[in-house]
Amino acid sequence: MEITASMVKELRETTGAGMMDCKKALVEADGDMAKAIDVLRTKGLADLAKKAGRATNEGLVAAHVSENGEIGAMVELNCETDFVARNAEFQTFVAAVAEQIAVDAPAGIKTGPSALMNLQWKRNPTLTVEQALGEIVGRLGENMGVSRFVRFEVPSGGAIGAYVHGVGRIGVLVEVSGGDASDPAVAALVKDVAMHIAAASPICVMREQIPVATVEHEVTIYKAQAEQSGKPEPIQEKIAIGRLEKFYKEVCLLEQPFVKDPDKSVDQIVREAAKATGKDLKVARFERYVLGQSSSDEV
Repeated sequence: MEITASMVKELRETTGAGMMDCKKALVEADGDMAKAIDVLRTKGLADLAKKAGRATNEGLVAAHVSENGEIGAMVELNCETDFVARNAEFQTFVAAVAEQIAVDAPAGIKTGPSALMNLQWKRNPTLTVEQALGEIVGRLGENMGVSRFVRFEVPSGGAIGAYVHGVGRIGVLVEVSGGDASDPAVAALVKDVAMHIAAASPICVMREQIPVATVEHEVTIYKAQAEQSGKPEPIQEKIAIGRLEKFYKEVCLLEQPFVKDPDKSVDQIVREAAKATGKDLKVARFERYVLGQSSSDEV
């Protein structure tokens, strides 16, 4: 397969590896981008952190949490340019859509957008959400659309928190069970955990939630890396296990160093809050949106 300059450029932007290394990896992988990334990772040449947070669309992520902290929603609404994304009217509209999702609980994107779009627009009951979106499209002159949304609801004894970073490029919705949002200590914990998730980008709450296929894939990479060390096989096995443990600490929320106090893990912070409040506090679930990162349904 012919390896084009655009393929090399894409791999370089994704991994941070050098141009020649990217070309060699693509040749070795016969042009398969995913396999080429694994080739670079095996050789220790890929900086996959560069890929995190890359946005391909403009728009905003917005969130809304009810006053009692028991319902929360987050939405990504895309537009064509950053100029419109920074427009006050657009920002107000996206915030209103997040509130509408929280209040009306439409079905998820996978069932089709009509569940949300056919709702009566709360800011003007003579319109549907779709018609209200059409009006703002007409006024601002850009195509727009809801790419995804998520809604959490908990009974009494749980707390929902949200955090939107900067001007809406990263958003987090998180649920902590075992405590009431009216408790200041619980509310503070939820806020801290949401801010941490925004900064540290975990992929799950605990290691048991990582798909087996993902773990097996990582182990394959680490074993291939260890083989290149030339050390005895038992040492190679220890190297691979050590790197897997490091992987868990990088991607599992509870094992990550807490961003506001790196000497403690997030799990320690949660346990300290639980002890202080006398409640059995647990991080139950979270969603993290990066603008443009994915259009898949998270509901």
